[in-house]
Amino acid sequence: MGAPSRPVGRPREFDVDRALDVAVRLFWERGYEGTSLADLTDAMGISKPSFYAAFGDKEQLFRRALDRYTEGPASYALAALEEPTARQVVAAFLDGAVRATTPEAGPAGCLGVQGALASSSAGRTAHDVLAGWRNDAGTRLEARFRRAVDEGDLPSGVDPGSLARYVMTVGFGIAVQAASGVGRADLQLVADVAKQNWRPQG
Repeated sequence: MGAPSRPVGRPREFDVDRALDVAVRLFWERGYEGTSLADLTDAMGISKPSFYAAFGDKEQLFRRALDRYTEGPASYALAALEEPTARQVVAAFLDGAVRATTPEAGPAGCLGVQGALASSSAGRTAHDVLAGWRNDAGTRLEARFRRAVDEGDLPSGVDPGSLARYVMTVGFGIAVQAASGVGRADLQLVADVAKQNWRPQG
């Protein structure tokens, strides 16, 4: 007797982690609206029924891909908050931004910046998700600088919110420049200038 056939309608098994990595890369390269469902299923090598069974829909997949990106290429941002001084936090954040946005193998730039900057109403949810993602990073950085003020690491008159916005602006500016083709060495010089001019005044 031959091997039993696959039950009709049973989804083909596939590696969900690998599929998420594929999704991260596509959204990173093409943005949310620039990545179609056909692009995703073709790159993952799965059928649409398997896609829906595993991820629900494109929007839900995008959220999971962003979580994976946060835990992977963008993990430098959370790690930087653990540095012992505000100066070291800034250095780790900006140096990490340079490395993450200029990978040797992979898209340049930042999924969180270019994923849905230009979007129609169809991509509004993704736009809002990424705006929230960026704002959350800024809020965490502001809280870290506020702690630095409380600990005496930063002058008491420093505005933690303004400092956080400055660092976020430089970091995401690095990402935009990387996506425009500026290389790692030149972007590291940008980060170094920002670090050299780090003189918060109270």
